[in-house]
Amino acid sequence: MDSDHSHVLIFPFPVQGHVSCMLKLAELLCLSGLHVTFLNSDIIHRRLLRYTDVVSRFSRYPGFTFETISDGLPPDHPRSGNRVVDIFDSIKMVTKPRFREMLLPGGCLNCSNRPPVSSVIADGIMCFTIDVAKEIGIPIYLFRTVSASCFWAFYCIPKLIESGDLPIKEDDEMDRLLIGVTGMEKYLRLRDLPSFCRASDLSDRAFQVVTSETQETHRANGLILNTFEDLEESALVQIRKHIPNLYAIGPLHAHLKSRLEARMTSPPRSSNSLWEEDRTCMTWLDKQSRKSVIYVSFGSMTMLSREELIEFWYGLVNSRKKFLWVVRPNSVAGDGQNFPTQLLEGTMERGYMVRWAPQEEVLAHPAVGGFLTHSGWNSTLESIVAAVPMICWPYYADQQVNSRLVGEVWKLGFDMKDICDRVVVEKIVKDLMGVRRDELIRPVDRMMKMARRSVVEDGTSHSNLNRLIDDIKTSTKKKEIF
Repeated sequence: MDSDHSHVLIFPFPVQGHVSCMLKLAELLCLSGLHVTFLNSDIIHRRLLRYTDVVSRFSRYPGFTFETISDGLPPDHPRSGNRVVDIFDSIKMVTKPRFREMLLPGGCLNCSNRPPVSSVIADGIMCFTIDVAKEIGIPIYLFRTVSASCFWAFYCIPKLIESGDLPIKEDDEMDRLLIGVTGMEKYLRLRDLPSFCRASDLSDRAFQVVTSETQETHRANGLILNTFEDLEESALVQIRKHIPNLYAIGPLHAHLKSRLEARMTSPPRSSNSLWEEDRTCMTWLDKQSRKSVIYVSFGSMTMLSREELIEFWYGLVNSRKKFLWVVRPNSVAGDGQNFPTQLLEGTMERGYMVRWAPQEEVLAHPAVGGFLTHSGWNSTLESIVAAVPMICWPYYADQQVNSRLVGEVWKLGFDMKDICDRVVVEKIVKDLMGVRRDELIRPVDRMMKMARRSVVEDGTSHSNLNRLIDDIKTSTKKKEIF
């Protein structure tokens, strides 16, 4: 740690994907010598304590502290699937006033044994934090955990409403190209808009939240995105016309690894998971041939019906390819018993199923040759860095945009959006793992190299993070002077 008195409060939206990548940002800031407080919801923090070594891992940074706050929901609330929107409402009602109290002089975030909070990095879908930070008189930066392209699509929603593209009508042609999202006119279809845009009623709560929160972004001191310039240059150019102070600092997991490797020969293995990782899958992968396994995971929020589970399962078994499948606890609705014998026998022969897996390690394993994914942004970036081609089956939020980019723009895999059929799954798995593999190798390898180049010294993401750190330190010094 250096003598800088900057104290950054990082406040993520309380779900797995948001917490995980913002913890990586927290560690990157700690490496630069900043004091950092990470504000978690109570339930998220308990799960981190249960399933990770995150507290002992961050103990090597003397300027780091965890604090907790209620998300306002009862402990048994599922906090997943279509119930995620409940978190928005409870946070506004319960968490906002408590957050303000914590930041005020004398609050627990400004106690005497550490410098006062001098800036806030808040999740960009909690814009009430802007009001609180401005009241306290400290700068605030928003961090959006979605792709730049998705953020830009959200930002263009008022324009899409004005043009009549939204709300989507029953007789709309879903494959119609949209002209309302500047820079994406050649490939973005109605089908590819973020899932919240599929609401038939514009008063839909989820649609209202993501639209209004995105429009508030310009009020912050800057916008942080987990992406890199070469990957989403077009969207970043458009966003900067409205929000000039933008920091593209991703892929965060690769960025953190790069900076840790610059300081130590062998950085420790780490996890920010909210579920217990089953590491037996790594032993199973060790026994498989190179690039022979397709890894299947639909992330931390997706909810499958029993019918969808069965269709995917038949497709995987019938492809006769080896597969490693993550089926998260309580992620399948309906009867979890009495599965067809063919599926059970096919899995015994060629598959391995776990409740949760160390995904970054899995994707980096030489046996893994493909990824059947929900197209969450963290998963997409992890697949890009590991040079693993993707089959995309998006569930909600930004995933519809991401899958279109993967399949149509970057040519890193296939977009299977809105299809859940065993015959299609079987065919696309065979295409990815064999028949059409050669056409993916070059773009996948090219994008992997660009991603890794962005986070090393003099890379664009490396430089953007340095600029963010300098801006945080400069604002602290100005505050001390005045």
